[in-house]
Amino acid sequence: MKFLKVGRVVIITRGRYAGRKAVIISPLDNGTKSHAFPHALVAGIETYPQKVTRRMSKTKQAKKSKVKPFVKQINYTHIMPTRYTIELENLKGALTADTFKEVSQREEAKKQVKKSFEERYQSGKNRWFFTPLQF
Repeated sequence: MKFLKVGRVVIITRGRYAGRKAVIISPLDNGTKSHAFPHALVAGIETYPQKVTRRMSKTKQAKKSKVKPFVKQINYTHIMPTRYTIELENLKGALTADTFKEVSQREEAKKQVKKSFEERYQSGKNRWFFTPLQF
């Protein structure tokens, strides 16, 4: 049974983003020419939004509500799936295997991911995804 599907929230277990949450954009079970192992294209949160209180000014609240994303190709052995899923319709076309060939394409993809993550955070959906792991 295949459970690493599009929209599944995973936790990165190795590397620079260890302990960060990410969403699978497209799973590649058979691999590609450049990555001959099963892996997934993921979009995750590098810097989580900080705590906001009512006493803060609007500009400070906006600054603390920012999300810094990352996009990456990660081996299946380095991710841990969770029971959560997120519906991200607008990111399916933004990230492909060709996105990682040029830096400018990767930056454009990050901007789209940032926009969709911040919209989702502002609307109050998927609260668990936008809180850092406590360990």
